[in-house]
Amino acid sequence: MIRFEDVSVTYDGAARPTLRGVDFEVPEGELVLLVGPSGVGKSTLLGAVSGLVPHFTGGTLRGRVTVAGRDTRTHRPRELADVVGTVGQDPLSHFVTDTVEDELAYGMESLGLAPDVMRRRVEETLDLLGLAALRHRPIATLSGGQQQRVAIGSVLTPHPGVLVLDEPTSALDPAAAEEVLAVLQRLVHDLGTTVLMAEHRLERVVQYADRVVLLPAPGAAPLLGAPAEMMAVSPVCPPVVDLGRLAGWTPLPLTVRDARRRAADLRGRLAEREADAARRRAEPGGRPAPARGGHPSPPAESAAGGDRRWFRRTRRPAPHSPRTAEVRDLSVTRGRVRALCHVGLTVSPGETVALMGRNGAGKSTLLGTLVGLVAPSAGAVRVGGAAPHRTPPPELVRRVGLVPQEPRDLLYADTVAAECAAADADAGAAPGTCRALVAELLPGIHDATHPRDLSEGQRLTLALAVVLTARPPLLLLDEPTRGLDYAAKSRLVTLLRELAGQGHAIVLATHDVELAAELAHRVVLLAEGEVIADGPTADVVVSSPSFAPQVTKILAPQRWLTVAQVRKALS
Repeated sequence: MIRFEDVSVTYDGAARPTLRGVDFEVPEGELVLLVGPSGVGKSTLLGAVSGLVPHFTGGTLRGRVTVAGRDTRTHRPRELADVVGTVGQDPLSHFVTDTVEDELAYGMESLGLAPDVMRRRVEETLDLLGLAALRHRPIATLSGGQQQRVAIGSVLTPHPGVLVLDEPTSALDPAAAEEVLAVLQRLVHDLGTTVLMAEHRLERVVQYADRVVLLPAPGAAPLLGAPAEMMAVSPVCPPVVDLGRLAGWTPLPLTVRDARRRAADLRGRLAEREADAARRRAEPGGRPAPARGGHPSPPAESAAGGDRRWFRRTRRPAPHSPRTAEVRDLSVTRGRVRALCHVGLTVSPGETVALMGRNGAGKSTLLGTLVGLVAPSAGAVRVGGAAPHRTPPPELVRRVGLVPQEPRDLLYADTVAAECAAADADAGAAPGTCRALVAELLPGIHDATHPRDLSEGQRLTLALAVVLTARPPLLLLDEPTRGLDYAAKSRLVTLLRELAGQGHAIVLATHDVELAAELAHRVVLLAEGEVIADGPTADVVVSSPSFAPQVTKILAPQRWLTVAQVRKALS
């Protein structure tokens, strides 16, 4: 169905090809997963299938790409639209109409399908993706995850033979991501649809792939093989694979179920280590041994769910501690939509709080109130003692900084160097401060690169560096790992831990349960605009089937959250 024949792509002004030596075939009815570090050319490879590369992106494509026998060099994207459906990393750039229902119908209208066919397919897609309740909603009022589902639905309704998806679950909560992946499985197995998909959150998708294409480095020839085979050599891998490598399991597990079946011995070893640590703490003069992500070990009774005093002492501020942000009885109504209802939240210096919940639960709205973009309908919001929506912007940026879901909203200059220089000037920072942050988070971004030519993950990194340059006491992050591979996410976690250690308060809205497990002291769970849980990360996520990280599911009933914690305990 898709054939790459010795394909290379070089963009204008680039010193080397972005892609080189791409030569493989994707048969009809297969789901092929494209993996690799950020910036290796995954989006370029996907664009070559739809014809966007090079017809719209520019550059030079050598070799040949054919889709259903059509050569993409001679067939422009509009001439492939009946065969290829494409969803990029930024769904907003795809929308043409104003409402959900109209957007689902637009592609079919362009192809001239009969009205009764269009109506039936729109209804089917609304049901498949759980969008029926949103059919009349303006797209601009939807959350980022809801927009992602609409974008996927808009390319499903014409029933293309090939789906090209770039980070399709990046903005989705765990339950919504499972729904979308189940739909893709149904299309592949029941209708013979061919799916080529790039995704960084491998813990969600690798078990569904028939084969994996690995791009190990920029310009390197891709490797193709079975998922387990590729995960054994891949520089990026999900926690279940990382844990398998640590435990020495062969073959490597790809699912929580497979890993649990092999984990009895590992659970036994960890229990012995925990018992030894408890005995040492009980000895006269004993003190807590560091474990579990660098925090002091809790007493045994707290690990069993009893005494919670340790968590309050080490992870939550004392009642008299100064508060960076405080939200009291907050409600926000937009038209007829109740976005937040009677929300209370306090954030103290050095504390990292993860806001979690389904798409549309109110996470981004809550961040918007903290940065002054959204005015409360009722209640009060204070950041550094000031009401954000009434504080002049020059004063507010010294109190709080927001990295939004769409990083392009913060980027205006023509080059990375100019963007960094402007950030230094705006923050009153020493020249080179912002550029050093970019280099630390994601090495290899060139000064002369235009921000629009960066991948989604690279743009996010640049936007994060711009905001961090001012070192605001309160840092807000909306889906900060969208488009980031595991290595880039690890660097982000390290930087945010350093900032928290220096007294910065951090609030992040995320669907990335692995990030919350790595980083957050507290998790605040939202549902339909209300806070339904607020407590230490382990307490909240361990008891949640949807928001528990992979390591927790594998090693339950023991309360481990990350591979790093397990590695440290075993060492």
